[in-house]
Amino acid sequence: MCVFKLVRKEMFNKYMELTILDECKCEIVTLPSRYDNHKQEDNGDKSYKKSVHRLAILVPFRDRFEELLMFAPHMKKFLDKQNIDYHIFILNQVDRFRFNRASLINVGFLEVNKEFDYIAMHDVDLLPINDELLYSFPTKGPYHISSPELHPRYHYPTFVGGILIIKREHFTQVNGMSNKYWGWGLEDDEFYVRLKEAGLTVTRPQNISTGTHNTFKHIHDRNHRKRDMVKCYNQREITRKRDRQTGLNNVSYKILGTIKMSIGDTPLTVLNISLMCDKLNTPWCECDKLVGSKDGKSKEKKKGNNNKSATGL
Repeated sequence: MCVFKLVRKEMFNKYMELTILDECKCEIVTLPSRYDNHKQEDNGDKSYKKSVHRLAILVPFRDRFEELLMFAPHMKKFLDKQNIDYHIFILNQVDRFRFNRASLINVGFLEVNKEFDYIAMHDVDLLPINDELLYSFPTKGPYHISSPELHPRYHYPTFVGGILIIKREHFTQVNGMSNKYWGWGLEDDEFYVRLKEAGLTVTRPQNISTGTHNTFKHIHDRNHRKRDMVKCYNQREITRKRDRQTGLNNVSYKILGTIKMSIGDTPLTVLNISLMCDKLNTPWCECDKLVGSKDGKSKEKKKGNNNKSATGL
């Protein structure tokens, strides 16, 4: 375990091989079969109560170094107040394909579910700032923390993106998330349909004292990092339908390594994940030749940022 005081961003973005100026020993494990559960310690605090349940915070990730530096210490400070037994997993996509948030979450779940009984599907750029938001075990079913009434950008009623907590058996019951969503958007809308068809009711925070402008801090810079909204081949048609072919049971990937590290005093586990793409079924995992095309730019802008729901699902 090592604490980072100064790192090179370039090396971090290349498979998380960090150059550390302070002398420390980092434990790097290649192709592990299981992951240690790093329990929160009470550090002599008599008010600390051991949680019955274990929470794995799964953070899909690629090239978000600055945001991660803000996310990790913020989440530790926020969650330590709730006496939750949790650990943060950074799901770092290192392959050449387009970003696939849903597949990364599937992989993260498969790798840690034996040691954790519920997960938080958590965006790295969305920071909770109201202590009334609880990350406790979702006894009644999936619990959507960043609800449409609280999220700074998305307010349609079927929205379940941003931060969603779900217990192990429910995520398994719906076969996880679709693996067809390469690029940005709509994977959470398809997941909502899976939950609905399974008879699972999504609950949300009630009687919260804040609203859309002061419940979360959204640290994504749209000008600095433009979202990959390109649509190529028949992606637009396929990704607006319920996916009954892919999910947790057939996500294809390799774990290239695991890094246990700390940012400040926040322990993290980074999973370097290489996703595989079946180009017969999802050729849009690579759209390099079509990035500059009109499709995927002008049409996406017409959709509007506040209503990205997959209405065709």
